[in-house]
Amino acid sequence: MPNYRIAPSILSANFAKLGEEITAVVDSGADIIHFDVMDNHYVPNLTIGPLVCEAIRPLTKAIIDVHLMVEPVDRIIPDFIRAGANIISFHPEASRHIDRTIGLIQEMGCKAGLVFNPATPLYYLDHVLDKLDLVLIMSVNPGFGGQKFILEALNKIRAVRKLIDATGKDILLEVDGGVKVDNIAEIARAGADTFVAGSAIYSAGKDNDLNRYNTVIAALRSELAKV
Repeated sequence: MPNYRIAPSILSANFAKLGEEITAVVDSGADIIHFDVMDNHYVPNLTIGPLVCEAIRPLTKAIIDVHLMVEPVDRIIPDFIRAGANIISFHPEASRHIDRTIGLIQEMGCKAGLVFNPATPLYYLDHVLDKLDLVLIMSVNPGFGGQKFILEALNKIRAVRKLIDATGKDILLEVDGGVKVDNIAEIARAGADTFVAGSAIYSAGKDNDLNRYNTVIAALRSELAKV
């Protein structure tokens, strides 16, 4: 069975208790902390920056996966790497020179990912796939949590899985948007191995119960075990 990874998105967390929220999901079995950065320019929302990443870094040894929904993107990449990010993913539309941006990330000791919106064509991978550590397929239009999974994303996942397998390299295939207990197995069958889930995880249980994430993360893994 593939090494599946669960990546709760802190976009849906209680920001008044962010440190506790991150510790709770990791203790409940999460593998990665997904960190959504929005600039109210590339996407119509404004979220968090490097200072928040720096604040949470000492709280966990889990991988911090920073998804930059900002334009232009190169300026802020070094700030997030210095803040403790392990993976930085960006959108091809937000970079004038995609290969240079990938190099900037990796030269500073971080892993690099490229992100594809629902209508973004995959040809951006043609000359850089072998340099990437991660490909992220958006199964919603970026900007807000709690959206419904766009089924066409399954076809894009299948296509990227074939491309990755053809390289023979260990490149993560991540999916973000509308991932839930009732569809994660279908997404895995399409070829994904890393699953971002925001509201599906952080909306579980009662706010005063820091163990409330055990059940939903266990349920996600149970569905993955069926694949």
